[in-house]
Amino acid sequence: MLDSYFKISQRGSTVAREVRGGIVTFFTMAYIVALNPLIIGLAKDADGKFIGGADAPNLALVAAMTALMAGLLTILMGVVGNYPLALATGLGLNTFVAVGIASRMTWADAMGLVVLEGLIITVLVLTGFRTAVFKAVPAQLKIAISVGIGLFIALIGLVDAGFVRKTPSGPVPVTLGDGGTLVGWPIIIFAIGLFLTIGLMVKKVKGAILIGIIVATIAAVIVETSLKIGPNFDGATGKVNPKGWGLNVPAMPDNIVATPDFGLFGKFNLFGSLDRVPVITVVLIVFTLLLSDFFDTVGTVTAIGHEAGLVDKDGNIPNNDRILLVDSIAAVAGGAGSISSNTSYIESASGVGEGARTGLASVVTGICFLLTTFLAPLVAIIPYEAATPALVIVGFLMMTQIKAIDWEDYGIAIPAFLTIILMPFTYNISVGIGAGFVTHVVIRYVQGRGKEVHPLLLLVSGLFMIYFLSSPINAWVG
Repeated sequence: MLDSYFKISQRGSTVAREVRGGIVTFFTMAYIVALNPLIIGLAKDADGKFIGGADAPNLALVAAMTALMAGLLTILMGVVGNYPLALATGLGLNTFVAVGIASRMTWADAMGLVVLEGLIITVLVLTGFRTAVFKAVPAQLKIAISVGIGLFIALIGLVDAGFVRKTPSGPVPVTLGDGGTLVGWPIIIFAIGLFLTIGLMVKKVKGAILIGIIVATIAAVIVETSLKIGPNFDGATGKVNPKGWGLNVPAMPDNIVATPDFGLFGKFNLFGSLDRVPVITVVLIVFTLLLSDFFDTVGTVTAIGHEAGLVDKDGNIPNNDRILLVDSIAAVAGGAGSISSNTSYIESASGVGEGARTGLASVVTGICFLLTTFLAPLVAIIPYEAATPALVIVGFLMMTQIKAIDWEDYGIAIPAFLTIILMPFTYNISVGIGAGFVTHVVIRYVQGRGKEVHPLLLLVSGLFMIYFLSSPINAWVG
């Protein structure tokens, strides 16, 4: 029954590979359950209130709803879209919502705007517009998007592991480790996980990525238990420890099971923002959310499809309309759950690298998230340093697609180049996609080949120009 419904054999996979892939995807993105509460749970709205209008932060409340929504939406993606893609609260978007939107109104008002954006993007899917835009993108630009995301997630892995860090001052924005030096046991754990995974992959061992994560986590627990390293930042004291662990300290918790509270659901006010800010501001905020959500997903779906070998000769994805519909519903659900917009996660590529090819992997990932609502303390054992080697490996695998780009055609090569480098350099998928689209259109018209540009791509490029110029536009309209 599973094979027939999910087309497991047809896509060259097995149930075991799907289960492994689903578990690996969960491990590489489980951090969102701990990170999202730290981003939105500690943010204050215009009235000085925390999430849900509370006088004090309740991080457990945010964590439970984050895990619940991730679980339900990822299972929905697996069952409806039959695609190895997991969803959860969007990083970047949640920061924008917490800092740039909620600070101007109540949290419920901000979540109302997220719901509104999700409803609009759902309508765009149901009318076929979002799918049409996806198909209007030249196949080689879709490959460039996939390659760019590969570099992006590799950089995410290196940054989260502490291998690459920001410099407080100096001529370069980032550097190796702490001031140009690799320090601390967490980096050693990262190296152990990375080289173990590489070795297992070279030997073609099944479950290489999953084995790497598990072994690195066990090693991390042993090291922390023995040496008491602690976190790299102590929120209570404000003390910074460059030799400490990233997000999670890999120590065995006192309690493994915790009862979840889903009281945040329904805490949104659809049009309440209009009482706080001008209509034009509401329009620009929703447009920014819409554009970012729209094209981050296009890039993610494209990258996963290429890595899994699920694209046709034109770069199109099977069940594309269903996949985009579920992703659109996720934006609405995130706002309704009061935890910011939910979207597709590029970390799903780690599960694809483990062999996942169907929605069964997503169902497995979703079940893991649902269990996390009760087992949140157990998930906190896995540190960044044990999970991020998977992102570096998958970044390499996605980079290999670059050979399919025609570097002799400047109308493709230059947009592809900008797409690839701007995603990691700006830490933003949509910026890379927008730069690629705009330059492709401009070059084709300069070449006298404007007829080759799809009208929808021309429209979207114009919208991206508005997006890039949003700051002067905001200043102009006051």
